[in-house]
Amino acid sequence: MAYKITGQCISCDLCLSVCPTDAIKIVDGNRWIDPELCTNCVGSIHTVPQCKAGCPTCDGCVKQPSDYWEEWFANYNRVLAKLTNKQDYWDRWFNCYSHQFTLSN
Repeated sequence: MAYKITGQCISCDLCLSVCPTDAIKIVDGNRWIDPELCTNCVGSIHTVPQCKAGCPTCDGCVKQPSDYWEEWFANYNRVLAKLTNKQDYWDRWFNCYSHQFTLSN
C-alpha cells in the first residue's frame, strides 16, 4: 500500500531526500508518490515510512487506502473528530511523532 501526498504539503521537499526508493516525484510543481516504486520502506533499515516520519506537517503524507470504503471511513472519522473536538493535541502529537523514536529490532 503506497502513500500519497495531500494538500497539507508545504513543499519543503524533505521527503525527497529521505525516500529510499526515490518514489517521490515533482511534476508541474506538485509532489506525488509513484505507487509502483513505493514500498512503505518495507525491507529497508527503517521501521516506519520515511516520508511520513520526516513530514513536518504530519498530514502532508498519508497512507493511501486500499479501497473506496476504507478511504471514506478514514475521512469520515477524521472530519468527525475535528467537528466534535475529539482530536486531542497530545494524541495527535503522539500519533505523529512516536514512530520517529521507535528503535529497529
